[in-house]
Amino acid sequence: MLRILKYSIFIVLVMRPFITILFIFATSFTYGQQLAQVTFTNARSLAYFSILTDQDVLVRITEDGKIIEWGTEILSDRGNYYAQKLQPFLARVEYYDAGADSAYRGKVKSIGTTNITYYDSYEESTRRGKLKRMGMMNFDYYSMYDDKGTRGKLKFAGDLLLDYYGSYEDESIRGKLKSIGNIPISWVTVFDDRYNAGKIKSAGSVSYQWYSQYDLAHGALKSNNYRTWSGGILFILR
Repeated sequence: MLRILKYSIFIVLVMRPFITILFIFATSFTYGQQLAQVTFTNARSLAYFSILTDQDVLVRITEDGKIIEWGTEILSDRGNYYAQKLQPFLARVEYYDAGADSAYRGKVKSIGTTNITYYDSYEESTRRGKLKRMGMMNFDYYSMYDDKGTRGKLKFAGDLLLDYYGSYEDESIRGKLKSIGNIPISWVTVFDDRYNAGKIKSAGSVSYQWYSQYDLAHGALKSNNYRTWSGGILFILR
């Protein structure tokens, strides 16, 4: 019995460092920043991406890497309606001081426990001053050598590749989001419906159908799916 007890204590002491490492490794993937939402204005143009931090704060960024707002969503008492403006985050927020690089001087440096960095002033113009890292999440952009419809736009949000329709595409979809990771995004073209051309048609498994110009509710969304999940991302139409 004593021998078994000694053996058990030995196993615990030997395995403890490995268990700790596995725990840290697992939690680093469980808790962290992630692309949580994509919002479109009038169902036609990309308004912003929303990154969720490990403190459940939404940080809204434009497709060219500018942070425009952060906070939490507010659900209306009137039903499933969320205010467009976020509830301000009340924890500590820091900014880069006057001694920082000119490309990000005065920009937000941290939101709560999430540190934020930017590309320096010596970087290529398509990256200069843009969001580079948020917590453990990296960001990169299409370069000046890419298609003119994508230059300077967000290319990577963490491990997710963002693709856009090229400048050679139909005018109604040119420059719009084409995919986020493995989530394809399609748009109504002039060949589908000239009246609703340019509106979102699908995001992954989610389809959007629009009333035609001949319907009483012409141009409106047929189904009330203004907030829909696809591939783990919430797509929002405003």
